Amino acid sequence: MARDPACWWPQETIHAGREHFDEHHTRRYDAKEDAHAGQEVALLQQLGVLGPRSSVVDLGAGTGQFTLAAAPVCERVVAVDVSTLMLERLAEKLEAGAAQNVEVVQAGFLTYRHAGPPADLVYSRYALHHLPDFWKAIALSRMAGMLRSGGALRLWDVVYGFEPGDADRHIEAWIAETAADVERGWTRAELAEHVRDEHSTFTWLLEPMIERAGFDIVDAEYTGSVFARYLCRKR
Repeated sequence: MARDPACWWPQETIHAGREHFDEHHTRRYDAKEDAHAGQEVALLQQLGVLGPRSSVVDLGAGTGQFTLAAAPVCERVVAVDVSTLMLERLAEKLEAGAAQNVEVVQAGFLTYRHAGPPADLVYSRYALHHLPDFWKAIALSRMAGMLRSGGALRLWDVVYGFEPGDADRHIEAWIAETAADVERGWTRAELAEHVRDEHSTFTWLLEPMIERAGFDIVDAEYTGSVFARYLCRKR
């Protein structure tokens, strides 16, 4: 009997976060969230991850902050996102002549199918948490499949570096340090929604998933007890 994965494969738009399908949110996203993309590109160049011949897949590209910073220093960037509204913001920037070597694909971690030679870098910033852990593991395996041997994964996310019994203290401390202006930062209500409705996980669950997917974690940097940045190499 032929199998039908469509009956159990999720629709990523359901998990992608309510705000990413809100016109007002996507219009103010760049003012709310600075990806420090220029610094990221400079670091990845310094580490030899990005270069003139590099091919990059930006998964969860959003409005394209990293995509547009990376495009001038590499050969190809594929910007992937499930949100039509986010990709419309990126398209506006591209139409203004921001880059000529960017391909835009409406898809997600579980549906993007990479075409052409394997990528040198997969980049993902604050997007993987939209998937439950089962699907994170599958997404990480798919990312490894997009990369050449020795290729890099740069992953930023909300990742909890505490024990479950300490959740109240750490989460309350995090969401207390929020902006009052929804236009310029993340409010307490928005961060509470993230914790309640999205799927950020613990470092001690995510990191074994990364390694099981076929990566070595070259560097892990933690900010407080809720943020992590990883640089990984495909074995």
